[in-house]
Formats: sequence, C-alpha cells, structure tokens
Amino acid sequence: MNSSIWPYIGKRLLLMFPVLLGLTVIVFFIMALIPGDPALAILGAFATPENVAQLNTQLGLDKTIVEQYFTWLGNVLQGDFGRSYRQNRAVLDIVTERFNATLILAGTALVLCSIFGILVGIISAIRQYGWTDKILTFVVLIGISTPAFWLGLLLIMLFAVQLRWLPASGMYAVYGGGDLLDLIRHLILPASTLAFIATGVIARLTRASMLEVLRQDYIRTARAKGLSEHRVVYRHAFKAALVSIVPVIGIQAGFVLGGAVYIETVFQWPGIGSMLVNAISTRDLLLVQGGVLFVAAAYVVFNLIADVVQVLLDPRVTS
Repeated sequence: MNSSIWPYIGKRLLLMFPVLLGLTVIVFFIMALIPGDPALAILGAFATPENVAQLNTQLGLDKTIVEQYFTWLGNVLQGDFGRSYRQNRAVLDIVTERFNATLILAGTALVLCSIFGILVGIISAIRQYGWTDKILTFVVLIGISTPAFWLGLLLIMLFAVQLRWLPASGMYAVYGGGDLLDLIRHLILPASTLAFIATGVIARLTRASMLEVLRQDYIRTARAKGLSEHRVVYRHAFKAALVSIVPVIGIQAGFVLGGAVYIETVFQWPGIGSMLVNAISTRDLLLVQGGVLFVAAAYVVFNLIADVVQVLLDPRVTS
C-alpha cells in the first residue's frame, strides 16, 4: 500500500468526529421540536399534573433543552443511549438488535443494485445508442422515477396476493420456517424493491464512466494491439471506471439504509425502520434519537469505507 494513503485515511477519520458531533446536535434538537409531551404519552390515562411533573423530573425533561442535550451527549459518549420509555430496555440493546435485521435487508439490496447496476451500465456503454442501450435506459429511468413504497405495494399485489409465490411481510414465517430458506423467501420482495431505484442510479453513472474511459487513447491503443473486446472492456476500461463508480456505491449504501425505514414499514420487516415509526408514534424520544443517530453514523462509516476503497484503487485521489 502506498505510504501517502495513510495520511489521507487519517484525515478522513478525523473529519468523521465533527460530522458525528453535528449529527448529535441535529438529531437531538429536531426530536426536541416535535410537539407533544413524552410524559403524557407514557402515562396515558394516568396523566395527572402531579404525575406528569414527577415523571418529567425523573426523565430530566424539566431542564433546559441545552442542559438535556449535554446530559444526553455525555451519556452517549460513554455508550449509554438511555432507556426506552415504552419498552423499559436499554436503547442500545434495542437498536443493535433491530439493526441486524436492517443490515440484512440493506446489505442484500446493496449487493443486488451494485451487481445489476454495473452490468446494465457496462452493457449500455458498449451498445451505445443501440436498441439494447435505449431499452435499458428506459427501464433505468422508470426505476429512478418510481416511488419505492408504491413499487413495494405492486410487488406484494402481484407476487404475494395474486401469484402467491412469496410472503408479503415479516422476516420469517409465523408458524414453522425460521431457517435460511425461509429468510431468503421473505427477503426477496423488500430487497428487490429497495434495490430497484439504486440500481438505476449506479447504472447511469457506470454508463457515463465507461463511455468516458472507452474514448481514451490507451483504450484505442489496446484495441490496435489486437486485444479482444472482452479484455479491453473488462480488464482495462472497467478497472479505470471503477474509481468513479465506488463513491456512488457508497452513497447508495446510505440510500438503501435510509430507504429501509419506509420499506420495512410496507413489508413489516422487523428492522430499525419499523422500530423508529413505532417509537415516533409513541413519543419514545430516546429510542428515536438512538435509532436515528445509529443509522446516520452507519451512513458516515459506509461513505468512509467507499472513500478508502477509491483511494486504494487510485492513490492519485489523495492529491
């Protein structure tokens, strides 16, 4: 590994900390602006003025918003995200438990959109302006323009309701199942829905990057030397274009992770997205703050990984 890469990686790691600190500010104060009193939501029918005041004192909600933030931040830095008001469990335990399911969904979607997006982009580039390119471009544009939740409902209607090939919701069958095959069957529809839009974005950028590389002089030289078209495209052009493709895959990793929030709601997938929806509806602020911060931090980490991979592919990026 080139020694000049390490300072770049160190710099990117250092830049993560102010970004994460900014995320804590945004997450906390946005949640604080949500109308309603958490104590009222927790107590429900038992919400007398005395009980509400007592619970606000216990939760620290009687302090100023700035004091609440620094108290929460100090606890977070020690690995304590607080306890869920509703579930009476440590927020970190709930979030990590749910994040595993989200990671399975988002990871599968990212693999699918990366593979198909790159393949579609390469085919479109080498068949530029042909019928194959036009058809694939049309499909890609439809994919980019289609709302993911609407596509998910269509897939449920077709494959779960009409054809009855695949389950409509959940991660495992309610009765029986529970093995890897059962997981795959439940994963196909939500992962495909989540990957569809990201596939279009990756395909468009792959096509543009490949076309730019294929016009370079060294590609013409390689063809003039008699190298096969397959070797020119996949051994030379694609390797050079990959430097531009990797950052977009990193961005799409964040997209599929964020998109999992509403896709999990559509398919009742037991991940962090459906957890956040339920927590927001019940005003479980600490759980919402912990979940959003966890997802945002994961997005930052994914982009850091993409930047490091890009530098490993082409050290000139650091200059």
